[in-house]
Amino acid sequence: QVQLVESGGGLVQPGGSLTLSCEASGSIFSINIQAWYRQAPGKQRELVANINSSGAIRYQDSVKGRFAISRDSAKNTTYLQMTSLTPEDTGVYYCYHKDLDRETWKWRDYWGQGTQVTVSS
Repeated sequence: QVQLVESGGGLVQPGGSLTLSCEASGSIFSINIQAWYRQAPGKQRELVANINSSGAIRYQDSVKGRFAISRDSAKNTTYLQMTSLTPEDTGVYYCYHKDLDRETWKWRDYWGQGTQVTVSS
């Protein structure tokens, strides 16, 4: 089992910045993917960015150049640095973890509880 604890959400003005953190604990397999998703009111949850254990990164087009995902493997923590925030970035941001059990060759996935990000003047 893996537990995910997010922090760093809040209220920020348009053009501002926030950094989200997601600390993973428990039994974590070495082949894994960490990601941030978000869900705006009345909309489906969408991928914001992900980073795998090899360091490969992918971003949603709308956040490219503004958001940066990174990970500190020693701390089992993933970060999402968000800059030039707009009201369209408002939503609940969820941390997501997926890893591979190489004994059973099955993927496991876990979600954090979510943290609210509100961009408003």
